[in-house]
Amino acid sequence: MKATKQRSTGEVTRRAARTTKKQQIIASYLAGTTDIEELARKTGARASYVGTILQNAGLLQGYFDLYTSTAHLMNVYSPVFARKLGFKDEATARRSLKILEQGYRRYARVGDRAGQHHALAIALVMFDRARWSGRAREADLFRQWLIDHLTLDLPAGDAKTPEAAPGSGGDDPGP
Repeated sequence: MKATKQRSTGEVTRRAARTTKKQQIIASYLAGTTDIEELARKTGARASYVGTILQNAGLLQGYFDLYTSTAHLMNVYSPVFARKLGFKDEATARRSLKILEQGYRRYARVGDRAGQHHALAIALVMFDRARWSGRAREADLFRQWLIDHLTLDLPAGDAKTPEAAPGSGGDDPGP
């Protein structure tokens, strides 16, 4: 017969009354503290955790960082990759890279540089998630894919200095 540890009624009541960080974040947000960094300071949580909690609770939209789920669509390119990428093992990482490659090539065929950029950005996110989760082999697969795609080759027909994209001239439009 397995022995069980008895808890006093007071201990059970204290545990039930304890407010979680998630509850603190949501309550503070609803009370008017909407700055993510301030909420993080108040609760002792990371800003990315605060953003995720608020986004999952439907209180915040358009928040993205390294840990934001691909289920939260960032832009028109997101559905191509949403809920399809992972790095739990090498086979999963390789499948993810096939999806990234298909998207990258499709955007390249139509000259959609923003789409290609999104594929690169998502690959970098996957690399960082894998490496900071201790998945070195999986991270290296994403790293190598990025290296292969981060070339300085200019598109055909471009001069020595590429023409600036609209809005890329900085904040100062000049005289």
